[in-house]
Amino acid sequence: MNQITTNGSTGQREKAPAEPLCLPGNNICDIQSRCSTMPNEQQINGIVAKQRDFFNTGSTRQYQTRIDCLQKLKTGLIKYEAELHAALKQDLGKSEFESFAAETGSCQHEITDTIKKLRTWMKPRRVGTSILVQPGTSKIHYSPLGVNLIIGPFNFPVMLTFSPLIAAIAAGNTAVVKTSELTPACSAVIQKLIENVFEPEYVAFVPGAVEETTLLLAQKFDHIFFTGSPRVGSIVMMAAAQHLTPVTLELGGKSPCIVHRDANLDVAVNRITAGKFMNAGQVCVAPDYVLVHKDVKESFLEKMKLRIRECYGEDPSASPDYGRIVNDSHFQRICALIEPHKIVAGGESNATQRYIAPTVLRDIQLDDKVMGEEIFGPVLPVLDYSDFNDIYKVVGAMPQHPLACYIFSENVKVQQELIANIQFGGGCINNCVMHVVNSYLPFGGVGQSGTGSYHGFNGFERFSHKKSILKSATWIDLPLLYAPYGNKIKLLRLIMK
Repeated sequence: MNQITTNGSTGQREKAPAEPLCLPGNNICDIQSRCSTMPNEQQINGIVAKQRDFFNTGSTRQYQTRIDCLQKLKTGLIKYEAELHAALKQDLGKSEFESFAAETGSCQHEITDTIKKLRTWMKPRRVGTSILVQPGTSKIHYSPLGVNLIIGPFNFPVMLTFSPLIAAIAAGNTAVVKTSELTPACSAVIQKLIENVFEPEYVAFVPGAVEETTLLLAQKFDHIFFTGSPRVGSIVMMAAAQHLTPVTLELGGKSPCIVHRDANLDVAVNRITAGKFMNAGQVCVAPDYVLVHKDVKESFLEKMKLRIRECYGEDPSASPDYGRIVNDSHFQRICALIEPHKIVAGGESNATQRYIAPTVLRDIQLDDKVMGEEIFGPVLPVLDYSDFNDIYKVVGAMPQHPLACYIFSENVKVQQELIANIQFGGGCINNCVMHVVNSYLPFGGVGQSGTGSYHGFNGFERFSHKKSILKSATWIDLPLLYAPYGNKIKLLRLIMK
């Protein structure tokens, strides 16, 4: 996800120039020049102060207020769906199907599910009570955190902005929303949607880029939710530390995909292709590289070539279902990772369109440049292995724990062995990416791939404080813990034994 500029020849085959993906004048500088002045420090201070005052009225804590706001947000998403899809096409080249499935439709479904379950989620949860504090009962009450900052990424600008916002509203909070400056068309529609649905003291949108994000991070929030790169995540965490603000960091990493010799190769290839080349590979949980057993490597590579052609045609640049890279900097960075003599499929690119073909590389070594960073693009390196130690060596050589791991095998022992011995955020057996779709599973990273998790109830819980309450009976008042203690320690030892 890091913005890394690369210079010089990238070495890939380049297609003839074509029509630009975006209309002229729609880069971020032009968008900002047409907008009103970006908010200054005083204005941002005022936004946060008003939200804190509004939160303190207690209005957001009410069940009906939460439900009404979620319903209004869903109505807004439906109303602006066509504009959001057009913006996603403009910024990222996303097809309507992918835009609905992974962005607008996903958010609408999440709101529907949240509304159905919110009353149950809000109920205090009863837990056990220690013998030391009997008679009594113990419950966990879910209390909203307060004023939240949500910073969204460029790769799924709709879903990864509104999904945490849905959780924040469901938990009874207010929120300030900041989207990525790399997707200006999406940001403009999201701003319009938020400002038409919410009063700014409830949910506010702050436009801008690095300067405005820096001003926001200087504020005292009750919680910061950030999705992006580990590099920027560390900046967010350092800023939050100044106010001891808790953070949720959804970051990234080099997520391995392991294809064992007993895997159903046809299914594996179908699902790896879908997971890797969605959004032109700009997916934080996409397979970053494949480790395939040496016995089936050649068959796997051949099937990958055929499957890419089946999905995107002879010329993927003409496919309505294939996306584009977000900006020139990322385009150049990704192209620099492609070594022409290792190409199995793809390799073509078009700088004007920011197009990079779905690309598969073979004969990859750990010291190759493509293994030195998260790819975050449509390039899939393939390595082979003989035994599990080879797998552990490769995964262990990466600079951080992966956000996801995918295991293709029909053998339960193989599945369990790899799950137990590879540290990662979450993943799938015999699938790719789809664990993120299941709202019953918490989604998040571990170590440098992220802090905290959300989705479904886990999202509601993430934006809540779990308030522990012990309710003691008054019909009896046991003197065990009261002074003078005398010989009570004997009874205490017996109880605590």
